Parts: sequence; C-alpha cells; structure tokens
Amino acid sequence: MTTRQIVTGEVLDTAALISWSIDQMKNCFVLPSQRDELLKIAPEREMIIDAADLIWESPNDESLELASKLAIETGDMAGLSNIDLGIMALSLEGQRKLVTDDYRLQNIAKKAGIDWAPVSTEGIKKVWKWQLKCIACKKIFPTPEVPNQKKSDWGECTDCGTQLKLTKRK
Repeated sequence: MTTRQIVTGEVLDTAALISWSIDQMKNCFVLPSQRDELLKIAPEREMIIDAADLIWESPNDESLELASKLAIETGDMAGLSNIDLGIMALSLEGQRKLVTDDYRLQNIAKKAGIDWAPVSTEGIKKVWKWQLKCIACKKIFPTPEVPNQKKSDWGECTDCGTQLKLTKRK
C-alpha cells in the first residue's frame, strides 16, 4: 500500500460550493463529479468555483470501501448518493474535516471519528442508526450496500408490496 501525505484542507459538500466565498473555499478538497452537480443546481457559481483554487480529487478504492462499510453499519447508505459516498471517502482518506449540512454524512463522520462542521445548519446532536422498514407489515430489510440512485425511493416490501421507508432504529 502506498502512503499518501495527509493534506489539511477540508472536504466540502456541494452546499459549501453553493454558499461559500472564494476565500473560504481556497485549498479545500472536492470531487470532480461535484462540478456537474453544482452546474445543475447553481450554474451561476461556475466562475467562483473556477477561481477558488479547489483541489479536485477522487478517493481511492480503500477509502470508498471504508466509507461504504461505515454507511452500511449506521444504516445511512440508503440515503446517500454516489457523490455523498465519495465525499465521505475523501474525508476518511486524508483524515480531513468534512464540511456538510447532510445529516447522514455528519452521522458517518462522527462514527468514524472524523471532524465535521456544518455549512449553515446546527448539525447532528448524536449518532443515529437507520433501518429499511416496510411501513405496513413492519418487516425489516437489510441495509443496502450501494448508494440509492432514486432519492427517497427504497422499493417495495417483498411480502406485502408496500413502500419501504428509512426509519431510525430503536
């Protein structure tokens, strides 16, 4: 395994790219795929992003595996996108602070012992564990092992056909 030098810049979620100034973003880490996401959501920010001296990097496979493992353990995987998982992996890879308003990412970061800071919210108070559950018959389903491609659509119960819902474990 090759050891990489740990760089101290923060890893930014897209919320920071949308609302932070050029100076706040300087020398922070982002995923190349965040550019496309940002251009869909806030195309007016393109020139600001280009001027911000961001470090565009993709996480390695080991970091993605660790991020996936942690997201499955907390039950947060079902609510993540591929970009979310990549941001978490990039933070884990360099033990870098994660800047995000996404409670699921904050939850995983806290579980992993990674420092995090919110962009514009208060953030989480404690770590939660999630489960995928049928809202009718209450059957519990295994936590997905990959990010959810359809936001908030986790499929249907194999027993009764009712929509599944992500709920906090008791």
